Amino acid sequence: MRTLHHYDEIGLVIPGGRTAAGYRSYGRQEIERLQEVLFFKELGFGLDEIKTIVERPTYSRAEALDRQRTLLEERADHLLTLIDAVDRALLAERKGTPMSNEEALGVFGDFDPAEYEEEAKERWGHSEAFQQSAQRTAGYRKQDWEAIKTEADGIYQRFLGLMAGDVAPGEDAAMDVAEAHRAHITKWFYDCSKEIHAGLGQMYLADVRFKENIDKSGEGLAEYMSAAIAANAER
Repeated sequence: MRTLHHYDEIGLVIPGGRTAAGYRSYGRQEIERLQEVLFFKELGFGLDEIKTIVERPTYSRAEALDRQRTLLEERADHLLTLIDAVDRALLAERKGTPMSNEEALGVFGDFDPAEYEEEAKERWGHSEAFQQSAQRTAGYRKQDWEAIKTEADGIYQRFLGLMAGDVAPGEDAAMDVAEAHRAHITKWFYDCSKEIHAGLGQMYLADVRFKENIDKSGEGLAEYMSAAIAANAER
């Protein structure tokens, strides 16, 4: 009940009326709206983002359910992959046969944390951010990289949900996700200022390797992300 009260207060799910006793009354339309909100909430969207999406003039319930189903299928596939990876790692641990580097990182598909290490060292090795990142990641184990990947995927899915809802990258909801992305980098790698983040956003488009890798999660994601990051840097 407290949740419904809060949703009413912020205009997210407004009751259709009141009973004679003054209690909130929810009809079919309000229940369907609440269902959509709860689906998006389970997918990791913030309430402000959800409100922005569901109030779009071009928004339809069928489109919302279709998008939610796609996001859930993608999450389910990813979780099944992680479960399989954990099972293989557990089996190797019990047998006393450590996994190779390739096997340990196989859960990430084409992702390889060390792929651009030499290039990055040459370009930014003198920077405080690079040294901080190198120091932090040196102690990361497989489960840390899995957590990083899962968290990053969640941010990508939030961006994709906003794209599907025709939310412009300069709107608050999109900039909030860009800020979450900046916080993700600061949490796992180095202190990422808005200036540094803006530079990364430009690189996501300028470097075809980054663009292609990001766009694997959804066509046009790199461009949308870059624009949202730029807007957030100016906010």
